[in-house]
Amino acid sequence: MSDEVLAGQFETYREHLRAVGFRMLGSTSEADDAVQETWLKLSRSDTDAVENLGGWLTTVTSRVCLDMLRSRKARHEVLLDEPAEPASRENGSTAPEDEVVLADSIGIAMMVVLEALAPAERLTFVLHDMFGMPFDEIAPIVGRSPAAARQLASRARRRVRGASTHRPDARHPRRVVDAFLVAAREGRFEDLLEVLDPDVVLRADTLAVEGAKAGAVHGGPKIVAELDGAVAVADAFHGRARGAVPVTVDGVPGAAWAPGGIPRTVFRFTVVDGRIVALEVVGDPEAIATLDVVLP
Repeated sequence: MSDEVLAGQFETYREHLRAVGFRMLGSTSEADDAVQETWLKLSRSDTDAVENLGGWLTTVTSRVCLDMLRSRKARHEVLLDEPAEPASRENGSTAPEDEVVLADSIGIAMMVVLEALAPAERLTFVLHDMFGMPFDEIAPIVGRSPAAARQLASRARRRVRGASTHRPDARHPRRVVDAFLVAAREGRFEDLLEVLDPDVVLRADTLAVEGAKAGAVHGGPKIVAELDGAVAVADAFHGRARGAVPVTVDGVPGAAWAPGGIPRTVFRFTVVDGRIVALEVVGDPEAIATLDVVLP
C-alpha cells in the first residue's frame, strides 16, 4: 500500500483516535501526541494483513496512551484539559443498562473522576463503556484476561458512579479548585467568574509577586499584592497558570507550582458554598516550609 493511500486511510480515523486519546489522557495536546505516535507506528508497520484497520489503530493508540498514563502517574502529574463531546459508538449500539455511564458529555467533573482511576482501570473503562470495545480485545492491551479486564471496568464504573451520585460534587472544594485551574489554563473567562465569589479577595506575599513578574512571560498568572473582585482575579489568571498542579495544603484543596516536585509557589483557596471567596498566594520559602503541601 502506498504512503499516500495509507495516509488517506489514517485520516478517516484521526478524529476517532483523538477522541479516544482525549478520554484516556484528559488533554488535547497529549491526545494529539498519541495520535501522531500512532501514525508513526502505522507508517513503520506492515499492515497488509490487517483486516480491521480501525481496530488496529485504536489498539495502538490505547497502548500509547496507557504508557503515557503510567509515565504520568510515576511523575505524579495531573492534567486537566478542556471538555469535549464524546464520539458516538461506531455501531450505534447501546450497552446494557448496568454498563451505561451517565456521561452524555465529558465535562470537567468527569475528567477529574477519570484522573483518579489507575491507568489500566481508566483505559478499560474508556474503551468499553465509552467506545464499546469488547473485553476480549481490551484484555491484551492491559495484559489481563477478559474476565480480569471486565473486573477493572466494573471497579472503575463503581468509582465513577459513586462520584456522580454526590452531585454536590460540583460544589466540593476539590472540584471547585480543579474547575478554576482548567478555566484558567483554557482562557475561559466566564467559567472563571462562575467559580469565583463576586467579592473574592486575592493576597500575595512579596516573593510571590516578584516571582509572578518573572513568570508572567512564560504563562504564569499576573499576580499583585492584592486584588479585589471576581473580574480582577479572573483577569489575572485568564489563559494562565498552566504550570500549577492540584495539591492539598494543610489538608485543604489547593494548587502549587512545583517544578521537580518541590513547591515554589502555593495557592491556598477558601471555598464557601461552591465559590472561591479568598485566594492566598505564597512564594516565601520559609512560609511554604510551614505548610503541609501534598502533591498528587
